[in-house]
Amino acid sequence: MEEWEVPTSLEPAEAKGNASSPIVNKSCANLECYMVLMEAEKTAIGSICFLAGPVTLLENALVLGVIAATATLRQRPSYLFIGSLALADVFASCFFTTSFLDFHLFRCSDRPTAYLFKLGGVTMAFTSSVGSLLLTALDRYLCIHQASSYKLLLTRRRALLSLLILWSANIFISFLPLMGWRCPTGLSPPCSSLFPYINRGYLACWTSFILVLLALILVAYALILWKAHRHESSMTNLQGAAGTGHARMRMDIRLARTFGLILLILVSCWLPALSFMIADVSVPLTRTQQRAFAFCSTLCLVNSAVNPLLYALRCRELRVALLQLLEKLYETGRCKKLTVDPIPGMHSVETNNCTVFTEDEMPRARTIRLDSISEMVNNQQLNTSK
Repeated sequence: MEEWEVPTSLEPAEAKGNASSPIVNKSCANLECYMVLMEAEKTAIGSICFLAGPVTLLENALVLGVIAATATLRQRPSYLFIGSLALADVFASCFFTTSFLDFHLFRCSDRPTAYLFKLGGVTMAFTSSVGSLLLTALDRYLCIHQASSYKLLLTRRRALLSLLILWSANIFISFLPLMGWRCPTGLSPPCSSLFPYINRGYLACWTSFILVLLALILVAYALILWKAHRHESSMTNLQGAAGTGHARMRMDIRLARTFGLILLILVSCWLPALSFMIADVSVPLTRTQQRAFAFCSTLCLVNSAVNPLLYALRCRELRVALLQLLEKLYETGRCKKLTVDPIPGMHSVETNNCTVFTEDEMPRARTIRLDSISEMVNNQQLNTSK
């Protein structure tokens, strides 16, 4: 089996110590030239994946379940975008965790078609996640800049259409290598040093696309802050109250802190991995840089784990819907337990008190219950008179 080939002018010990120099390979059997992690690095990165993967899956699945189970949230474009973000992060937790651990920790080598299919799933998940973040930012931008006509501009149908376009485009872009845009020389240059079988031209296009999406997100939040600041300034001038200026400043600081936290986490998680991809397009990477990229790529999974906390659970309506759903599930489970194992001495009619009603059915249920009680009272009075 041919391994990485080093220049003959270097002695074996000297070549082993010079890990920071570029290494060129003529042959890479079983993709071993891409499996660069050392044992300590495998332990650290594997721990991150084993922890962040299940947490990301549970968080985003919970958000999806709440939105799907609440009719009012399903009708709102904002929560459709949040649901799209949660779905993309669910895919990211599944595809990235399994593929990354399978390749780097368990050193499983797939054939080109299987590997490109797995990589396409990971690319689709992360691209859809960033695209959903952009739609969420644009939704907030329209809500601030076009407050009077927001409901007319962004209807539920238009929101679904934008999501359909987003996911269709992302699926097409992500699976282009599988459809033929792959490295023509197997695993040799101009192949990517980070991803087997990936053409550097495709990697450059995908990285540029993600950078454009991130830039648009930054611009959208900057415009939101600018519009909010102008609006509060005009309100202060009209009211002319001293306390209002202080409240305006507090509101500006609160918005700046919220959006600053969102953007800081987004850039911190994505910029390191994108920087290595940009470098891979232009120059050959060393094995040390390959190992650093493997760690930076796990930060994208961490971003998917943080997204539900930043975008979903910060919304009061979604938190209320979550509490109502948990309460409804608790009541349903309690009623089933009472139905199966009734309390001794209690009639089976008492289990009807556990019936779970929706918000629309509650007034009607109360009316029916009051009517039944009044009928019972009237019947008892008639029996007494007789």
